[in-house]
Amino acid sequence: MRRILLGALVALAPLSAATIVIQNGTIMTVSKGTVKGSVVVKDGKIAEVGEKVMMPQGATVIDAAGQYVIPGIIDCHSHIAADGGINEGSVSVSSMVDIRDVLNPEDIAIYRALAGGVTTANILHGSANAIGGCTLPIKMRWGKDAQGLIFEGATPGIKFALGENPKRAGNPQGRGINGQVQVARYPATRMGIDDTIREAFNEAKAYKAEWDEYQAKTARGEHPIPPRKDLKLEALKEVLEGKRYVHAHCYRADEILMLLRVADDYGFKIRTFQHVLEGYKVAKEIAAHGAGGSTFSDWWSYKVEAFDAIPYNAAIMQKYGVVVSLNSDDAELMRHLNSEAGKVMKYGGLSETEALAMVTLNPAKQLGIDNRVGSIEPGKDADLVIYDKFPLSDYAKVQKVLIDGTVYFDRDKEVSGRAAKQAEKQKLIDKEKQNQQRQQPTRRPGQ
Repeated sequence: MRRILLGALVALAPLSAATIVIQNGTIMTVSKGTVKGSVVVKDGKIAEVGEKVMMPQGATVIDAAGQYVIPGIIDCHSHIAADGGINEGSVSVSSMVDIRDVLNPEDIAIYRALAGGVTTANILHGSANAIGGCTLPIKMRWGKDAQGLIFEGATPGIKFALGENPKRAGNPQGRGINGQVQVARYPATRMGIDDTIREAFNEAKAYKAEWDEYQAKTARGEHPIPPRKDLKLEALKEVLEGKRYVHAHCYRADEILMLLRVADDYGFKIRTFQHVLEGYKVAKEIAAHGAGGSTFSDWWSYKVEAFDAIPYNAAIMQKYGVVVSLNSDDAELMRHLNSEAGKVMKYGGLSETEALAMVTLNPAKQLGIDNRVGSIEPGKDADLVIYDKFPLSDYAKVQKVLIDGTVYFDRDKEVSGRAAKQAEKQKLIDKEKQNQQRQQPTRRPGQ
């Protein structure tokens, strides 16, 4: 029944064309300024941008007169499309599990994110573990299968978590099932989290040394027996080799500095500090390390760790040289990241371009995909959003969303097609009821 109903909710088939021209719009490229003109899309890539462009023969034309075109919005911290839970809370180090294995392409949050202009999101493991599971970016290709969502070629990541979430998971309060006292899981303190991460990397370094020795012998023409593959340590070995990004959930300045010391001691880099609500206190140190900060625009005081959060956090970190993005961590907030970006103009005095970059180009840099997305430039993926009004306004509505040159969301078609979809949905529901009635056993008289 769920699949039938979901099928009825799917939007009209995406419009795919080899060549599309979006013309007469205000093009906010993010990287090359704002121009009034057109964008030419060929074979899923941006071919040309400018006030005047060559109109390819046979191109599908989208008139954006009076409207705005921006790069697809990128959310650096999301948990949508992950089926069956996102925390492997039974252990403190769960780097063997992978979000890739639980992607759910039928999650309606994907389509709703599209309707809010989001084209790419970093899907993260939860924050119950000092070292959590493996992560990866996806594109909101609604209607594709799980493999079709994955942002091909993007560097995979791993989720770390500091502070209250992992230590509270390690020291649960009250009683569990059937009144039994819950068994505490190490660590239950902030200093225990530091130790847990260090011990995991001690193991990972030893594991890496075994494989390095094996590969060196193989290169010399020897035929040694390969070491045992350990999926938990394999992911951490990739971190040490710079092949997997670390995205670390954090709040307080002291724990941010703690993880910076751990990374320096073991020779790897933190790619992004997630949430990082006290990042403004240690912005200089974050910038010196080369880490990014993916934060909320104005969330604070929702738990003790967030009491020192301020809405100026994003602007302050940026002014110290940190690459800053604004994320959602929430399927609903994900739908209006454009107006979240507008808040940094009020809290920090950033320009329109700087604000827009915090939900486009900056998260693309943090995810290592800025050569593909994040700005409107020739050669990049044609991930584009058309708004009816200035996109940092609360009143702006998404009109169309393109991913790889394919229109995945069209507001006009969505609205005009609702009646037909509702009728189709009701038809499927009625058919399902009839099937259920036919499957009910027939009662004989006297039974």
